[in-house]
Amino acid sequence: MDKKTEILPKFWEIKKIEEMNDAEWEALCDGCGLCCYRKIVDGYLWKKKILNTRIACNLLDTETCRCKNYASRFSLQSECVKLDKKSIKHFKWLPQNCAYRLLAEGKTLPDWHPLISGNPESVKQADICIKDPVSEKDAGDWYDYVV
Repeated sequence: MDKKTEILPKFWEIKKIEEMNDAEWEALCDGCGLCCYRKIVDGYLWKKKILNTRIACNLLDTETCRCKNYASRFSLQSECVKLDKKSIKHFKWLPQNCAYRLLAEGKTLPDWHPLISGNPESVKQADICIKDPVSEKDAGDWYDYVV
């Protein structure tokens, strides 16, 4: 195993975000899928707010909360935002329980996070995922689906 794919035990407790390798960075994702739900930017300038909706990106499998085509997501969905170590502090729109946001804010991971629980299903068991998701192709007025 090389340094780019090696995942150290409890790496999130001993490394800064900038020090994490690609495998560790990817392992931070808890698989909730919340970042893959469409947002509405409402307002103007200093009054601008980001509203979350129940509208799932066309690539999101709402059963597994995973991207159906993760490797090609940027070419298939122009709105897909790349989260990276250098710009993570600018992503305040991420859910408050997102591991990337939590660690960027100097907080710890929740007990239900798969890295803590050891169970990839712990996110669903903790009931973190969106209720009653709506397919993007079936959604009419996005304001009807604001959560």
